[in-house]
Amino acid sequence: MWPMRRAASITAMSWIPSEAIQGLAKLPFETGLAHYDIAPPDRIGAPGTTLPELRDADRFRFANHLAAWIDVDDDGSITDAGYSAGGLLGSTTITIGRGISVAAVALPDKQAEPQFGPGWVRFLQTAGGRTGVPAPRTVRRPPFIQYHAPIAWSTLALTIRTDGSSDGQLVGASPFPRHWVYGDDGQLIAKSGLIDFTSWYKEAFGDHTPWGDLDSPALVTAVESALERELSATIMRGAAAPTIRGVAAGAILVSQGDEGEEMFVLLDGVLGLEVDGVELAEIGPGAVIGERALLEGGRRTATLRAATTCKVAAVSARTIDPAVLQRLVADHRREDQVL
Repeated sequence: MWPMRRAASITAMSWIPSEAIQGLAKLPFETGLAHYDIAPPDRIGAPGTTLPELRDADRFRFANHLAAWIDVDDDGSITDAGYSAGGLLGSTTITIGRGISVAAVALPDKQAEPQFGPGWVRFLQTAGGRTGVPAPRTVRRPPFIQYHAPIAWSTLALTIRTDGSSDGQLVGASPFPRHWVYGDDGQLIAKSGLIDFTSWYKEAFGDHTPWGDLDSPALVTAVESALERELSATIMRGAAAPTIRGVAAGAILVSQGDEGEEMFVLLDGVLGLEVDGVELAEIGPGAVIGERALLEGGRRTATLRAATTCKVAAVSARTIDPAVLQRLVADHRREDQVL
């Protein structure tokens, strides 16, 4: 009998959200020379959302597609294993005249030797590179000046079992840009929680990358609801421009019992949600929060405390359709029941 082949995959898609750039490097984005990215889709793999199609549509900066397989014989023993996919880099579009697309520079994928265990095999893959557009800047260590752009990457782990089940994780990533993670079925399952543009811009070159044997652990957060993604896009692109605020780690954004009618989109970082002094959950980028105060008596029902440095977009809840707010409250109540 031929061995049974079990295959699975996990994908990280890396993109630049709005408000992610800092300092002088932000000027090309503010002047329209460069652009922030539209958020990737909730699911990938169907026609129109395959990785090559998304790359050609300039929807991401790079993707790490870890696809692998194992062969299992009749008695359930693993006889062989291997990788079947790798990284895929996009391009940088510079708006000069009709626009110029500059190809990214890929670094060789790093694929660790498969790790065999009882009934499973674990795969580990790093993929990434840098933009082809120069980024002259001062840096924090010799040679103190760099011409090439910093390096961005993600590191994925995938475990495939003999029964055909699998699971994957984002285990390492550059601190910039944002990394979204998709499971074997193409569904969005997780995302990186914190962007640190400054440290990436000043440090991510040479030995300070996985190709120099230095990776950065990834702060991974859960995925917000589809309604929140739709509403956050409405808030960020609406006629009433939101106010962007920074929140220091440990600081309180809102306190339980306070009056307030603002709602927030968490653009970056992690917020802890506390009720009566007890932390019930941690909230990651993309979450829309604070709507209950307007609909439930005008007072905050929870305290939101920054677990990391955070950036939020604030907007009056009165600018949002009340029916949409009611749907959001219903969604959040269902999440509370799970907690």
